[in-house]
Amino acid sequence: MSQISIPAGQRIFKEGEMNNAMYIILKGNVEIFFTVNNSQTRLALMKPGDFFGEMALFSSNPRSATARAVTSSELATIESKQQLENFLVKNPKFAAKMVSIMADRLAKTNELLITSMENSVAKKIEFSTNLDGEGADGESNVTDFENS
Repeated sequence: MSQISIPAGQRIFKEGEMNNAMYIILKGNVEIFFTVNNSQTRLALMKPGDFFGEMALFSSNPRSATARAVTSSELATIESKQQLENFLVKNPKFAAKMVSIMADRLAKTNELLITSMENSVAKKIEFSTNLDGEGADGESNVTDFENS
């Protein structure tokens, strides 16, 4: 595990990048956000004692969000599962905190997924009811053909 200093405003990692490190904030504040259609949405504002980027240790997927220092920050960097295991063995209180936070994040992700699915189902039902052949005025949208 190593420590790095990040000046205010500097990006730690960018959405879409490949990076295998997780970070623990020792000093300062870090924001986590993602960008859709050039609009940033903040997911979290992290403070000392918080961690982020842990999924990089467990998957080979690109980063799903961007992390940027809001204030000058000091970060501990963990770059492998083995480093994380060693750190957690030496810091059982942090290990318990990490499990609790990850469970909370998973619950929030599940809630978001369910909400998204419910909205999607409602839209599909609305769309399919509009495929019944009638327009908004009650007239048929289907052209009648005579059988010859």
